[in-house]
Amino acid sequence: MPNQLGKRYECKECGTTVLCTKAGTGAIECHSKLMDLQQPRQLPSSD
Repeated sequence: MPNQLGKRYECKECGTTVLCTKAGTGAIECHSKLMDLQQPRQLPSSD
């Protein structure tokens, strides 16, 4: 899967987070394992 511009990737082993600033066909790895695409954080309610 190509890297997606503006997406954050997270290492489950050490917690490192990487922000993709340039899309490409490579893979982001940490500890010789592919990093997972981080899910968007929910914004707090404005109520």
